[in-house]
Amino acid sequence: MSVDHGVYDSPDSERPIFLDVAPGMTVIVKHDLQIGEKRDKDWWMGQVIHCGGAARDPKIHNLFQIADVDTGAIRWVNADLVSHILPATD
Repeated sequence: MSVDHGVYDSPDSERPIFLDVAPGMTVIVKHDLQIGEKRDKDWWMGQVIHCGGAARDPKIHNLFQIADVDTGAIRWVNADLVSHILPATD
């Protein structure tokens, strides 16, 4: 029998920020350096377009589609690269 030792249910660990991300939010993303890119930035800001669910639990998002606010480029981002959620402005 297998036992699921989930990392999110531990009361001792801090809740990962990506669990609270939803479409329409503005987030800060750690820059994931791609092959051939210059190391000229550590992070970028984007608006979340889509949140993809994990196979085990669709309510837990593990992949986001985010539009870079500077360039307009739309990127697929692993959830653990989201470092901050910016407050909404009304």
